[in-house]
Amino acid sequence: MSLEIREVKTRKELREFIYLPSKIHRDHANWVPPIYADEWRYFNPKKNRAFSHCNTVLLIAYRNSETLGRIMGVINHRSNEYWQEKNGRFSNFECWNDQEVAHQLLAYIEEWAKTEGMNKIIGPYGFSNQDPQGFLMEGFGYPPTVATNCNFEYMIQLLENERYTKEVDYVVYKLDIPSEIPEIYRKIYQRVIKRESYEIVEFSKRRKFRPCIIPVLRLLNECFKDIYGFVPLDEQEMNQLARRYVRILDPRFIKLITKNEEVVAFNIAMPNLSDGIRKSKGRLFPFGIFKILKAAKKTKQLDSLVGGIKEEYRGRGLDVLIAIKSVESAKKAGFEFVDSHHELETNLKVRAEMERLGGKVYKRLRVFQKKLK
Repeated sequence: MSLEIREVKTRKELREFIYLPSKIHRDHANWVPPIYADEWRYFNPKKNRAFSHCNTVLLIAYRNSETLGRIMGVINHRSNEYWQEKNGRFSNFECWNDQEVAHQLLAYIEEWAKTEGMNKIIGPYGFSNQDPQGFLMEGFGYPPTVATNCNFEYMIQLLENERYTKEVDYVVYKLDIPSEIPEIYRKIYQRVIKRESYEIVEFSKRRKFRPCIIPVLRLLNECFKDIYGFVPLDEQEMNQLARRYVRILDPRFIKLITKNEEVVAFNIAMPNLSDGIRKSKGRLFPFGIFKILKAAKKTKQLDSLVGGIKEEYRGRGLDVLIAIKSVESAKKAGFEFVDSHHELETNLKVRAEMERLGGKVYKRLRVFQKKLK
């Protein structure tokens, strides 16, 4: 029978959309399901602020009543205005190795974007850069972190067959946690502490961090304003992002630096939760949360999520203060290495720092693009 592309209109169809990847990746050893409670919130316009400034379409591909693929189209008007672009996006793209299915899903999104006045499609890229972005190009043998896509290699070929080419690449570094802090870093640490009245803020309880969340996200807006794809968060989005992640953050790996009670630098990391989420099958209740917490205690990998330094304080050694405190906490907790999270391949300053610390690229991700005619 012919392929049918259907827009998601009902709760039943949304359920099919959300749970289809668990079928496609059933035998994929490294795949990690999403936390499904978060997925239901993410796709709910009443609970996800992003829908207020984005046009969206969710599609499912059927053949003979069998669900074969899915995709989401996004037009982020705020981002297009901020960057002076006319970009549409595709995200949440999943299917079996079937070129016809991939073609029909992508073609629908392309035509939809053209009717909305767009001249280019990029993806995978969701509402914002807080969502998973890019398909894995290298490093397929490693499990993903909580905020990244996990795809089969054939997805790259499906896209390239549809004339999608590189938009940007990201690299991910693996850094071994040193047994000893290098002496040069200790000297820098002491010099910075003596010279300036900085306070290094650490946490033992999640509730102690809660009052700092919004100041940290405001600083994130400042630090990331020129980073590819970033659009400043409004207050409501900050609160949503806080609710999305604060329950799974480990306060031991949140480091802030303040001066005169103002947050001027921060770094947030967390234990890798992949094994626990996999064992819980993406469900927090009734017992999934305990499997996730147990895995967090056993993992040897610490995942860096996000960090930044206020512009006028860069080059003053604050990165060394945070790095030393982060290493001390990681060693105490028994971690052996750190996943850097993805960095733009063109961010040569950060990449040089990673390599100076002994980091090695072990994953590469790509956001694709296609001009619309």
